[in-house]
Amino acid sequence: MTETLARTELPNPLDPEETMSRDEIESIQLARLQETVAYAYDRVPLYKEKYDTAGVHPSDLKELSDLGNFPFTEKEDLRRTYPFGMFAVPQHEVARIHASSGTTGRPTVVGYTKQDLEDWAKLGARCLRLSGVKPGWKVHNAYGYGLFTGGMGAHAAAEHLGTTVIPMSGGQTEKQIQMIQDFAPDAILCTPTYLLTIADAMQRQGIDPRTTSLKVAVLGAEPWTEEMRHELEVTMNIDACDIYGLSEVMGPGVAGESNESKDGSHIWEDHFRPEIIDAFDETRVLGDGEPGELVFTSLTKKALPVIRYRTHDLTRLLPGTARPGHRRMGRITGRSDDMIILRGVNLFPSQIEELALKVAGLSPHFLLEITRPNRMDELAVKIERREDCDTGRAEEAGRELQKSIKINIGSSCRIDVVDPGTLARSSGKLRRIYDLRDK
Repeated sequence: MTETLARTELPNPLDPEETMSRDEIESIQLARLQETVAYAYDRVPLYKEKYDTAGVHPSDLKELSDLGNFPFTEKEDLRRTYPFGMFAVPQHEVARIHASSGTTGRPTVVGYTKQDLEDWAKLGARCLRLSGVKPGWKVHNAYGYGLFTGGMGAHAAAEHLGTTVIPMSGGQTEKQIQMIQDFAPDAILCTPTYLLTIADAMQRQGIDPRTTSLKVAVLGAEPWTEEMRHELEVTMNIDACDIYGLSEVMGPGVAGESNESKDGSHIWEDHFRPEIIDAFDETRVLGDGEPGELVFTSLTKKALPVIRYRTHDLTRLLPGTARPGHRRMGRITGRSDDMIILRGVNLFPSQIEELALKVAGLSPHFLLEITRPNRMDELAVKIERREDCDTGRAEEAGRELQKSIKINIGSSCRIDVVDPGTLARSSGKLRRIYDLRDK
């Protein structure tokens, strides 16, 4: 006979930096920024080359606004210096290496010192705590392990917080469900679309997703909408919060969302300096509240400092709420390199998701196909109907979505409503756009 383990509430203190005022944060930022820019200039040949060519020097950085005079770092810089050309420490000081998948070219390679890894775990733990995860909980980690930063980054964060980690990794959806049923975790970490896949698979097995032990989901690695949050929270009876990060800047844990306010992710500005630039005029640094492209400068990283790294994520900066000294990111509306320009109209997959989830009978499972059959770009939205939506109602729902896209986005498209389970599922980042124009 198995005894139920007694649960006690464990201490869950905030880091002192989490409660600092805005002035205190900006004072730390300036000192660390000056140190980091000089450190990168002295140790990374690419930065010295860039700054000398641009006619700027670390000594020119007198105040925070001076950062805008320094050149950007692009993903292509990491590919051009592949594999280790942007590392600022000798190999014996690099404790771990991660890399992107490299599906569109050479992978981007990133490295961490032991101190970098400790900072990463600490910041990730801040995010989990802010999202409602508590020490002593069991945490089911369904992010992929390996060179991708998601699995090991989330794992270290959960351990640092003091939880019991179940290192499931991605895929094997049937086994995921079995482990959730058997191990009764309190929280789950994965991409939002993969949690949706798990919920769908539970329903096919006759399991009500609302009856699991899960209380909190911390979801990241892809943009998602408020409509998707509502879908997941209702379907699984959980609190769903965002976590933000990217390998080149650190990994998951750069910013996290409060489960109380659910109003965007707070950036840990004692370790990162964010900027918003005009996505169409990179020379313009925008003020808080203005939408544009997110740019990050690391303030404490030693193995791979990044100065003004262009993320291509589109969002805006807002005043802090749950952590007043740290600014928030608005929800990411898309990526500048994922933007579809269709006959002069700009649109993003997240806009389609937002509109589709307002139409009864349509599911969140969709993809976009772009073709050019007669010298004119055409967009087709393939989207699954829900199980309780018959084919007659599905046709009507498709027409409703088509009209909504035309009214709200201004673009004409074809809607193909397909049967449930038709479209591919992913345990990692989901591919939404298929550009078939060259085919």
